[in-house]
Amino acid sequence: MSLREIIILPDKQLRLVSKPVEKVTPDIRQLVDDMFQTMYDAPGIGLAAIQVAQPLRVITMDLAKPDAEGGETRREPRVFINPEIIARSDELSVYEEGCLSIPEYYEEVERPARVRVRFIDLDGKLREEDAEGLYATCIQHEIDHLNGVLFIDYLSKLKRDRVMKKFTKAAKRGGE
Repeated sequence: MSLREIIILPDKQLRLVSKPVEKVTPDIRQLVDDMFQTMYDAPGIGLAAIQVAQPLRVITMDLAKPDAEGGETRREPRVFINPEIIARSDELSVYEEGCLSIPEYYEEVERPARVRVRFIDLDGKLREEDAEGLYATCIQHEIDHLNGVLFIDYLSKLKRDRVMKKFTKAAKRGGE
């Protein structure tokens, strides 16, 4: 396992549409291991492969809550390969979202409250699950990444332009 660099806005790779995974290979398993290590280190609850500059339809996620006693958090790692949303509720919900590729920026986003997702697991088995609450929000956010869509695309043009300007300036300062 190794940490990978998370690409940051305005990196144009974030707008790429990721390619489907043909088969779960040792390389894909290594990518997943690296993504979990990177996601936990960040720390985050979800990561799409494109965020570590791999344009493949792979998502890692862990929505486990920290232990209330202050002890070790029990991890609940999840892997989604070639995920797709096959049904959405008409009912909407609002969650405050953030993104490891848009660090320290959070905004409320409205999305379907429930979705049904189809994906391949790490064993190569086709699965379907219903998602609601934080799980529904997170899986939609990460699938958006696979399609070159960022959560800021759901904001008003004014807010989106401000975020882009801020991160473009920061990238220029970092490159000097």
